[in-house]
Amino acid sequence: MKHARNPVADMAIWAAAIAVLGFLLLPLVIVLLYAFDASSVQVWPIRAFSLRWFAATWADEEVRGALLISLEVAGLATLFATVLGTLAALGMNGLSTRTTQIGSFLLTLPIALPGVLTGIAMNSFFTLLDIPFNLVTLVIAHTTFCMVIIFNNVMARLRRLPPSLREAAQDMGATPWHGFITITLPLLAGSVMSGMLLAFALSFDEVIVSTFTAGSETTLPLWIFGAIRLGQHMPEVNVVVFAVIAITILPIIAGQKLAASASREH
Repeated sequence: MKHARNPVADMAIWAAAIAVLGFLLLPLVIVLLYAFDASSVQVWPIRAFSLRWFAATWADEEVRGALLISLEVAGLATLFATVLGTLAALGMNGLSTRTTQIGSFLLTLPIALPGVLTGIAMNSFFTLLDIPFNLVTLVIAHTTFCMVIIFNNVMARLRRLPPSLREAAQDMGATPWHGFITITLPLLAGSVMSGMLLAFALSFDEVIVSTFTAGSETTLPLWIFGAIRLGQHMPEVNVVVFAVIAITILPIIAGQKLAASASREH
């Protein structure tokens, strides 16, 4: 028996949803609009729009260098996290339920804990081993939490794969390695790719962990943090924030689409 929809309740739900979205997104929209402000002083309403600060920001060598380092760190961290996260998921998939739960809990700690704790822990670890802070330590730190995204995506996909596929491959004479390459890996491709895109986005805009492990390397989020703290280059900060949001949101959208597509398979 169907119950009639209550229009008042529907309106209240929509109003609450719009209010929450407005609270979350309105500050970002304002910052994005300020990136096109022709003035060097932020005032509201914006009196004139211009692209002058985009050109000025791109001409700043420090910003360009920070962008390249951010892309390099995010790319390397995503690559290493993909290999390690996929191997961890494959290794835990055949273990007992309790062992898998313990392993999953330990692997998800870097992303479950506040970023400042992860950053401090990595800082202490590298200091204890007398490892200088540079691009390598930054990539290692980012890999630790990016790996969680890959692991969760691959593990979720593995749990939905019927064991009969591997058994059928073995019955046909395929070795475990050949069965993995020809059957398991293609079925995991969508989940791995979506995890890579989400991991890249997460690494690209991570500032807290970078603060403790970057050394002399400056990423875009660190540049934003320093510029705001010193109260300098605010028009350029707005442009860089615009770029960070744009570069981050595209992989997230693509990753969500791939994840949805992979979940519909089989």
